[in-house]
Amino acid sequence: METGVFTDEEVDVAIELVDYVLNNQHQEDYQIQTATSENKEVLGYYCIGPTPLTAGTFDLYWIAVKPAVNNRGIGKQLLSHAEVLIESQGGRLVIAETSSQPKYERTRKFYLNNRYNELARIKDYYKIDDDLVIYGKYVSQSGVSQ
Repeated sequence: METGVFTDEEVDVAIELVDYVLNNQHQEDYQIQTATSENKEVLGYYCIGPTPLTAGTFDLYWIAVKPAVNNRGIGKQLLSHAEVLIESQGGRLVIAETSSQPKYERTRKFYLNNRYNELARIKDYYKIDDDLVIYGKYVSQSGVSQ
């Protein structure tokens, strides 16, 4: 992952997840989609999956774009695609988790700019001075209490 944001451990987890999806075509826990250039170079990707033991909640596990194509709308297109796919599968709520570290400031702004709300923050979750920040967005009002 060329973003320079993810740790080596996070990259290992992301690669392990991609390998799992590619090698287990009948699994239903994760879906991975890519954005590619005209010459089929992967420019970005996302990974989503239904949240276990929920009705209509999905996790956005990963979304990443190559730094060389930042600020071209690829992340927004990927996120929009994920939301449409989630809604088409009966999903209504998308949850995205990130860190409070300064290097994730762009990520947090990205979610806010795409109409996600900060739903929760757990202080010192990852380590001291590194909170878990949880964002969410309803993609469907079906089943949402008023």
